[in-house]
Amino acid sequence: MDKVRLAVIGIGNMGSAHAKAIFDEKISNATLSCVADIDEDKLKWAGEAFGEKVARFRDYNELLSSGLADAVIIATPHYLHPIIAIAAFNKGFHVLTEKPAGVDTTEVEAMNEAASASGKTFAIMFNQRTDSLYLKLARSVREGKLGTIKRFVWIINNWYRTQAYYDSASWRASWNGEGGGALLNQCPHNLDIWQWILGVPDTLKAFCHEGRFHDIKVEDDVTIYAEYKSGASAVFITSTGEFPGTNRLEISGTKGKAVVENGKLEFFILDDDERNICFNSDEAMPKAHYSEEIIEAQKAEDGHILIIRNFVNNILFGEELIAPGEQGIKSLQISNAAYLSTWTNSEVSVPADKRLFSRLLNEKKEREIIKYHSDAHTASLKESAGVYSSRWDVTW
Repeated sequence: MDKVRLAVIGIGNMGSAHAKAIFDEKISNATLSCVADIDEDKLKWAGEAFGEKVARFRDYNELLSSGLADAVIIATPHYLHPIIAIAAFNKGFHVLTEKPAGVDTTEVEAMNEAASASGKTFAIMFNQRTDSLYLKLARSVREGKLGTIKRFVWIINNWYRTQAYYDSASWRASWNGEGGGALLNQCPHNLDIWQWILGVPDTLKAFCHEGRFHDIKVEDDVTIYAEYKSGASAVFITSTGEFPGTNRLEISGTKGKAVVENGKLEFFILDDDERNICFNSDEAMPKAHYSEEIIEAQKAEDGHILIIRNFVNNILFGEELIAPGEQGIKSLQISNAAYLSTWTNSEVSVPADKRLFSRLLNEKKEREIIKYHSDAHTASLKESAGVYSSRWDVTW
C-alpha cells in the first residue's frame, strides 16, 4: 500500500475539517476516498467541496461495504463512536475515532476488544497530546524531575458558553444527545492529559452541578477530588459559566513544582528533596533554595493534522501512535466515575461500578425531554464547514 485511502464518517464541523485537510493533501501518503453523513445538506457541501473524486454515502454501512477505503475517521455524535468503530473493525478497517471514546465504558470495552481482535491500527483524536508544553510536562514527571508527586490541581474554565450555544442544536447538553455536559463535551482532552501524566486515580468524589449557570439538564460546573494509592491527590475544576476563565495546571512533588499557564511552563526545582529538608533541617521554616526554568509554548502544525498523519504513518510504517485508541477508555473512566459519584453522593472507585452507571444513565435518558430548536437559530451559530476552529486549540 503506497497511500492510505481515508474515509470520514460524520462531516459536521469536526469531520468536515478532517475531510478538507486530507483532500487538500495536508496528510502525506493519504487520500480522501469517501465520506458519509445522514444530513443531505452536509453531503451537498461535500459534493461542492470535493467533486466526484470523493464518493458520498448516507449510510456508513454502505461505505464500509464499498471497498473504497482502507481506514475510517469517525466524527459522529458520541454514542455512535463505539458502534461504528466495531462495525469498521469487523470489516477489516483501521480506525481513528474522535473523542470521547464513547459515553459508557462498557461500550468502549467492547470497542477495544474488537480493535484488538482485528489487528488493525486504532487511534483516538487526542490532539492536545501534541502540545509542546503538555509533552514537556508529561516527560518531566515520568523522568522524576518533580520527585514523588504530591498534588495535581487543574482549573480549566476558559470555555465560557451562553444559553444560545446550548440552544443551537437539540443534541447539545443532553443525556440522549451527548451523554453529558462539560465532562463529555469540553473536557475529554483535559481528562486525558490528566491521566496521561499521572494515570487514572484510584478513588474520587465529584460534584457535577446540572444547570447551575444555564437552562440545561446536564452539568455545566464540576469539581472532582481524587486520590491515588501512592498518596497523591488531584483536584479538577471546570465550568462553562464563568468569565473571564482560567487555564492553570499545577503539579507539586517532593523536588518542586510545575505550573502551566498563560502559554508557558514554569518549573521550580528544589536543590534538595523536600522530604530530606522536612526531617533533617534544624530550622522550623527554612528558606529552601530552588531554581526556576521557564519554557514558552512552541507553535506547531495543527494537532489534528499531526494525529491523522501519525495514524497514517502507523498503518504504513509502524510509527508509534501518539494516542492509541485503547487509551480512550481511561479519561472516560474518570468522567463515568465523576457522574456516578454525584448521582450516588458518595466516594467511588475508579473504574466505577459499570452496571450501576449504565442503569442510572439510562434512567436520566428516559426522563429527559428533548428541546427542539429552530433551523434558523441553529444556522446562525453554525461554524464554517471544512475549517479547524480556533476553539479546538489549547487556549490560555
